[in-house]
Amino acid sequence: MLLSTFLVEDKAEIRDTVVEAMEEIAPLRFIGHAAGETAARQWLRACNDDWQLAIVDLFLTDGSGFGVLRDCQSRKPSQKVVVLTSYKHQNITDRCLQLGADKVFDKSADLEELVAFCKEYAASLDGLLLQPASAGTVH
Repeated sequence: MLLSTFLVEDKAEIRDTVVEAMEEIAPLRFIGHAAGETAARQWLRACNDDWQLAIVDLFLTDGSGFGVLRDCQSRKPSQKVVVLTSYKHQNITDRCLQLGADKVFDKSADLEELVAFCKEYAASLDGLLLQPASAGTVH
């Protein structure tokens, strides 16, 4: 299963690299992107049923990834939000997790971990799709 993924990244060259690399090695299909908080929040709300994974940078052209995380707190349990940042310090990681991020990854050091997370998440969704519907009890 390919995860329908939304990317929030302000730098076009990084955005293009992430999309190209991650679609090559992870089970992702990017369905949209935004460079700023306002556009990201609008897209995520408008397309609430369309995405399974959001990858969010913290420093954006307008606002921040923290605002995007705050807005995603009401997402469906089956939707995941991760942070991909160059500023993975303990205080920033803690704040991201407090705001509901499922994981925080460093852009330069944690790409293998991000790929593993995506593969595990996709496999878990595949498992849900393969489970038979629970049959009613017959007396």
